[in-house]
Amino acid sequence: MGKRIVFTGGSGKAGRHAIQYLLSAGHSVLNVDLLPLENPSVYTLKTDVTDAGQVLNALTTHFTANGYDGPSIPGPPDAVIHFAAYPRNMIVPDNETFRTNVLSTYNVIEAACKLGVKKIIIASSETTYGVCCAQGDTDFHSFPLEEDYDVDPMDSYALSKICGEQTARAFARRFQVDIYALRIGNVIEPHEYASKFPNFVNNPASRKRNAWSYIDARDLGKICDLCVQKDGLGFQVFNATNDTITTKVPTVELLRTQCPNVPITREMGEWEAPLSNRKIREVLGFEQDHDWRKYVSL
Repeated sequence: MGKRIVFTGGSGKAGRHAIQYLLSAGHSVLNVDLLPLENPSVYTLKTDVTDAGQVLNALTTHFTANGYDGPSIPGPPDAVIHFAAYPRNMIVPDNETFRTNVLSTYNVIEAACKLGVKKIIIASSETTYGVCCAQGDTDFHSFPLEEDYDVDPMDSYALSKICGEQTARAFARRFQVDIYALRIGNVIEPHEYASKFPNFVNNPASRKRNAWSYIDARDLGKICDLCVQKDGLGFQVFNATNDTITTKVPTVELLRTQCPNVPITREMGEWEAPLSNRKIREVLGFEQDHDWRKYVSL
C-alpha cells in the first residue's frame, strides 16, 4: 500500500528521479522546494526549509488542491524524505552553506518528529569520508569505505552533513523513530553515462575524490523506497551507491595502484565499489538496476 511522502528538494538532480521512482512504486508525493518540479503528477509547495514555521506547515498541508474536496483537514505524512540543501561547496559562501544545510535538516527532523512521523530519511554525502572536498591530494584511512569509518572532512559542506547525521541520531533516540541517513555517492542521471563515463573509465585518477563510486539517480529512488518500507531500525547510516567500481581494472588492483599506502581491511569483491554498499544490500535488500556497464562501451 502506497505511503504519503513529503519530499524536500525534489526539484534537484537527485530528487526528481527519486520522486519518479516513488510514484512508480505507488506512493503519493508532495514536493517541498523553492523551485518547481517539471512533473505534472506532483505538486510543488514553495517552501523555505530554513524557516521552522514554513516547514511545520508544509508537513501538514494537502498534497493537491483536490484535498479541499475531502472531509478532513490534512495531517502529517507517513514519511518525510529530506534532500533539500545546497548540494556542494562554492554555490554560496561556506558559512551560508553550513547554516542553511544544518538549520534546514534540524527544522525538518524536529517538525516531523513532533508531528508524529515515524519514518524520516535524510540525505548525507560521500563527502563525509573526507577526501572529496579535501585540500590537496589526501588519502582515505582505509578501504572499503563503510558506515563505521571515522569521518573527518575539512570542508563546510561535508561538515554540515555530519551535523545532520548527529541531529538525526539525537531525534531518533528521543522520539523512538526511524531516521535513516543516506551517504549518497556521486549522482549520475541517465544521460550522463555517455558524457561522463568515458573519462571516468579511462582516467581513473580523476575519480579518487569520489572513491571510484557512483549512484544512478533511479537506483537512489529505489533505495528511498526500500527505506520507506523497512521499519524498526532506529537511527541508521547507509552508503547509497551502486555495486561496482567505475574502472576497467578490478578493485584491489586499482586501489593498490592509486592508493598504495592505504590498508584494505577486509576481502573485497572483484569489482566492488570502494564506497561500499554492502550494508544497504544486506539490511534493506537493495539490488541495483543500473550498472554503468549496461550503458558504456569499454
